[in-house]
Amino acid sequence: MKQVRLGIIGAGRIGNVHSQSVANDPAAVAVAITDINRDSAEQLASMHGISRVADTSRELLDSPDIDAVLICSSTNTHADLIVQAAQAGKHIFCEKPIDYDLARIDRSLDAVERARVKLQLGFNRRFDSNFARVKKAIETGEIGRPRLLHIISRDPGPPPISYVKSSGGMFFDMTIHDFDMARFLMGEEVEEIYTAAGVMVDPAIGNVGDVDTAMITLRFASGAIGIIDNCREAAYGYDQRVEVLGSKGSIHTGNRYPNQAIVSTGASVRRDLPLNFFMDRYAESFALEMRSFIRAIREDTPTLVTGIDGRIPVAMGIAALRSHQEGKPVKLSTISSTTATRS
Repeated sequence: MKQVRLGIIGAGRIGNVHSQSVANDPAAVAVAITDINRDSAEQLASMHGISRVADTSRELLDSPDIDAVLICSSTNTHADLIVQAAQAGKHIFCEKPIDYDLARIDRSLDAVERARVKLQLGFNRRFDSNFARVKKAIETGEIGRPRLLHIISRDPGPPPISYVKSSGGMFFDMTIHDFDMARFLMGEEVEEIYTAAGVMVDPAIGNVGDVDTAMITLRFASGAIGIIDNCREAAYGYDQRVEVLGSKGSIHTGNRYPNQAIVSTGASVRRDLPLNFFMDRYAESFALEMRSFIRAIREDTPTLVTGIDGRIPVAMGIAALRSHQEGKPVKLSTISSTTATRS
């Protein structure tokens, strides 16, 4: 079968990650890239062998030699670009979140449905081999009926305040991955969320209306309980762990390290710090998610992370934010066409 011809919108950090994945996949080719910063687009084009730099996303979407687009631009552009790409008949890979407004998300998903194009959301952690093993243990009944889920997700350091101001806040730029992972691993929906959160890392984060530390309790439809443990800073590095306790046993997965060596001396037993950030920790999963999207196009099969999978974590983020603001549990059934609004 012929290569899938891709256009890339956005030449920032995640655009670089996906450009590299495409460059390493013989089933696809990136034929064009665009960014509001043309120098960034030209740099990635040179690095990854992309033949053309488009002046605008519209030029890219109107190109007949492009089968699908990768939307790697800022979040505030995602919803409109999905609509435009769908109307142009392009298949779509879009980074999370689609938007902070559920009504705008719904309009995007409606455009995709009407155009009958494929849409995959960038929840790459679903493709991580460690988390896939946890998912298998739950699906097969290996650990029995799940009772407790604990997700630990802590960054090595807080992002710049300029990013926090525009990211939608921690529940949408960070915890959203954990919301997706919770429902993916457990195979069921969350009915209620309660958030305890505060500012313990950097007062400047609080000054722009966000939090940097949170403990979020999830109540699943089955009655199982989940905990998401988030912090913008962990002094020892990128902390990504999961544990599930079931009626027949438990399964947990720890951090990934640059090596497996453990040094034992008369003074201490120690090992090197874990892989330091998401581009190192999840390198494999980024490549696999892109391969999955390309395969869905080539084989005309459904994508593995759908538009609804993109909508529900945003609704969970809105519920978590509201719970923090109101100091009480929030049922997901009360979240409809709502926009996330920080204090």
